[in-house]
Amino acid sequence: MSSALAVLVALTCSVGIAVATSGSYRPATATAQTDACRPAWLTGWQAAAQPGPALPGLGGATVRMVVHPQVTGSEVRLRLSNVYGTTPLEVGAATAARSDGAAGLVVGTARPVPFGGQQAVVIPPGGEVVSDAVPLVAEAGNPVAVSLFLPVVPQVLTQHVAMQAAYLSGRGDATFGDAGAFGPRQLPSSVVLTALDVHAPRPVNSVVAVGDSITDGMGAAAGESWPDVLGGRLVDAGGAGTMAVLGAGISGNRLLADNGPQQGDVPLTRFDREVTAAGGATDVVLHIGTNDIAAGRSAADIAAGLQQFAERAKATGKRVFLTTVTPSEAGAHGTPAAVAVRQELNAWVREHGAGYADGVFDFAAAVADPAHPSRLAAAYDAGDGLHLSAAGYRALAGAVDPAVFTGSPCLAGDPSARVLVANR
Repeated sequence: MSSALAVLVALTCSVGIAVATSGSYRPATATAQTDACRPAWLTGWQAAAQPGPALPGLGGATVRMVVHPQVTGSEVRLRLSNVYGTTPLEVGAATAARSDGAAGLVVGTARPVPFGGQQAVVIPPGGEVVSDAVPLVAEAGNPVAVSLFLPVVPQVLTQHVAMQAAYLSGRGDATFGDAGAFGPRQLPSSVVLTALDVHAPRPVNSVVAVGDSITDGMGAAAGESWPDVLGGRLVDAGGAGTMAVLGAGISGNRLLADNGPQQGDVPLTRFDREVTAAGGATDVVLHIGTNDIAAGRSAADIAAGLQQFAERAKATGKRVFLTTVTPSEAGAHGTPAAVAVRQELNAWVREHGAGYADGVFDFAAAVADPAHPSRLAAAYDAGDGLHLSAAGYRALAGAVDPAVFTGSPCLAGDPSARVLVANR
């Protein structure tokens, strides 16, 4: 620990603020094999972290983010991140509550979220912190509101260009405030919050969907991305087929090279943060490559990158699945050279992908125009020739065979895991 940070630790601890160290995040680990079906901490929701400028008006105000966990349980924990920050980040207060689906809270459900017993926490540059457990019922598919008071924000803030609702208050701590404390305008990003862990009565395994804007659901409304649609299917499956689906898509992301500060780290760089650290994650689906093709990378280079990702996933004990790249005739994604590279890469994935991964999903075939396979079918095009409509994302989810996933053996023969909590 540097001398400057040591001083910061001493000062903040003296006024009742917890201080996180910059060590790597410890995931919500599975219980020992002999107790595999006991209650466990699982990641119920997450968002891929990326750097970006602080949003106007955020410093000295409260941000409220509405997330939809895919796991049911009786307690929650928050994962907060300053991984891209260059200065310490103070979170002055935090709450978690059941949400009314917008900026409001379900009356009587708001809970303070402490960190090491303190109501505030300082996250050092490059660091992450996990909160204490909070007694709040989270139900799969039902919204949870997480509110963070940020007294001062750095120039570079860890965030995610959001496909979920986030609202900004006026100045001050509004973490317990009702909807009237927040403006009607939704923010373009969720900030600092990267995951919600849920203490579930039995383990529910999860699939992590890693990729770019196609995985993040660009072109459709919140809740309409292919991971969201697939997650709904798997959560509703009941029994051993039940699984959560955790998003790890970043708009503009590439497989092979970082594409500027707004597009986040490449999948291998963020693997530990978004796959290894996800409690309950057993399977990974990687859908990426369109931005690499637009940047002029060869099919051979991208195929090598897919092999490397699959090897990394298998080395950590995950089942991994590759996909073909969805078609496009838009801009640099649709030049004759780009179309040829995509056709070559997709042919490789179909023929050889299963030799490196545990399976392949043919996303390209699911949404291509049958009469002109190098472009999206009209019904599946969001309008820009690259991103998909809600119908297109449903088609991608439909191209996934849930039977090949690990599933959740602890739920075999049980359509749901009940949660018994007093004062719900």
